Amino acid sequence: MPSLATWNINSVRLRLPLVLDFLENHAPDVLCLQEIKCTNDQFPAKALAEAGYPHQAVHGQKGYHGVAIVSRHPLDEIGVRGFCDIPESRHVSARLDLGHGPMTVHNFYIPAGGDEPDPEINPKFRHKLSFLAEMQDWFDDLIFDSGQLICGDFNVAPHANDVWSHAQLLKVVSHTPVETEALDRLLARRNWVDLVRQHIPIEEKVYSWWSYRARDWNASDRGRRLDHIWATRDIAAHARAAHILRSARGWSEKPSDHVPVIVEFA
Repeated sequence: MPSLATWNINSVRLRLPLVLDFLENHAPDVLCLQEIKCTNDQFPAKALAEAGYPHQAVHGQKGYHGVAIVSRHPLDEIGVRGFCDIPESRHVSARLDLGHGPMTVHNFYIPAGGDEPDPEINPKFRHKLSFLAEMQDWFDDLIFDSGQLICGDFNVAPHANDVWSHAQLLKVVSHTPVETEALDRLLARRNWVDLVRQHIPIEEKVYSWWSYRARDWNASDRGRRLDHIWATRDIAAHARAAHILRSARGWSEKPSDHVPVIVEFA
């Protein structure tokens, strides 16, 4: 089945061997990467093309942020969008066809928001809330009625079972009510479908990120589901399965703190 994956790689050049292994062993048709942490000319385009992903849309930035889409299938209508009048590379989009008509894929890296969940004293958190609000306004555009998929590191774990402890994380950035409510409004704006929760019951705890601070991430298992794939209902109707590749968190001595999230389509 055709598939699409999203992965915050936390430096694509540093972890290129992990990306190439993932592409060889799991072979998604499309891979959306966040935090590539390189400029466009530094992106390992040749290595990824040789791995079977010659179609690429890259929006890079020196040392920070950056997003990319690599694909087995041709990409057109490649675009980027800025948010909050801050010159950071946090969005790239491209149109492609996985066999059920043209679909525009939007790859996002939403700001993390720092440590203090107070926009009055923490400009990073204010930036995050402003970014989400601007996305919500953008989704009023009629182009988001159909044929759209958005994915990436949203840096919000919206549900109680998207975090290791709902009660203990209510005042921790990524799971505070102001963030989860903002993401709920975003989800409802164009009647998006959360494709992971379409296939993995809301009652099941599932995570895509584990902190580097944990001495043994697997034993402590204090994770959060920060990485998401949503689609308009016409696209969601073709989704057949969703997976979060937990094992990737332990693939090397220096893995990303995020793991790939994969959705399969008919």
